Order: sequence, then structure tokens, then C-alpha cells
Amino acid sequence: MSTEFDVLHSLRVKGLAKPEVLSGLSGVDADDLESACEPLVQQGWVVARTGAMAGYMLTPAGKVEADRQLREDSSTASARAALERFDVEFGPHNTTFKQIAHRWQMRSDDQPNDHTDQAYDTAVIAELAAFHQEFLPLLEAVGKELPRMSRYAPRLAGVLDRLQGGDQAAFARPMQESYHDIWMELHNDVVLSLRRERNASDES
Repeated sequence: MSTEFDVLHSLRVKGLAKPEVLSGLSGVDADDLESACEPLVQQGWVVARTGAMAGYMLTPAGKVEADRQLREDSSTASARAALERFDVEFGPHNTTFKQIAHRWQMRSDDQPNDHTDQAYDTAVIAELAAFHQEFLPLLEAVGKELPRMSRYAPRLAGVLDRLQGGDQAAFARPMQESYHDIWMELHNDVVLSLRRERNASDES
């Protein structure tokens, strides 16, 4: 697998990615990321955005190239059976995660969680931590078959540490490298790698 593929596929999975996020997702060291992305910018496949929404993202031509390289990636093809098993087993875990995330955001059907009840939040975080430990063996198993999938486990663990340390944004706040952000990346990676259409059960 090439660095070029790692970056293109990671941006296909993520969309807009800040450098630190792209580094974790692609496995490219942060110090080497700019030099890895520059040729892709020159090719017209990647754009480096500045301003409030700064980060790297694919151009339309870059999406086509990322999809082409994914179709031709031998590691992904070799791991198809493992990805299919993971995809089937992921479904129930995804449902459970959505339920936990809902409890983090809502105290009841009509009462948002304003995060002033520390005991409530602590209980939901503990539920997420237990869920994480239950899910981890499944993620480790597919990572043995397709190495890029092994990058998700330490990222999820790191975010869980942040959450347990008091960083409320680490649960589900968009564009904050939250547990929910990384969970969606993982899910999207599997869907793209299997080249299947998304369905209602895929919504996170």
C-alpha cells in the first residue's frame, strides 16, 4: 500500500480533514504529511483549504482517483471476506452505539442533556467504555486482515481517554475528532471498501 493511496483513501473516508486528523487516519506521520499531500495537490486530486474550515479534501477528480486505487488495492481485495464478516457483526454494535449516543444527547424524548448532571454523564460514559471494550476484539480481528483498519482502535481509545478526562466534546461533537466522528469514519471505510450501497441501517 502506498502513501498516496493512504492519503487519498483517508480523504475519501473523511471528507474534509484537518492535518492532525488526516495523520491519524492515514498513518502518515504529521511531520511528513505536507510533503505527502503536495504532489496530490499538484495532480489536482487534493485541495488544501484555509480559513475557518481549514484542512485537506479531495477534488472531484481526486474522488475518482481514490475510488480507482481502492478498486485496485490488493490488500483490500484479499481482506474482503474479513470485511464482510465485520460488516455483518458491526450492525448490532452500530445500533447499540446509536442508543448510547442518544442517551448522551437526550435525557428523554423531549429533554436535551444539558450536561449539568455529572452523575448522569458519568454513567453514560461508563456505558460507552464498556461498549468499547466489547467492540474492540471485533475491530482487532479485522485489523489483522487489513492493517489500515487497525488505526481506528488507538484513535477510539484516545478519544475515550479524553472523554473520561472531562472533554465533553470528545463524545459526539462534529469536527472535534470525537468518538462519533471516528466511528463514522470506520463505518464509511467498511462501506467504501466493500463497494456496497449504504442503507437505512448504516446511518450513525
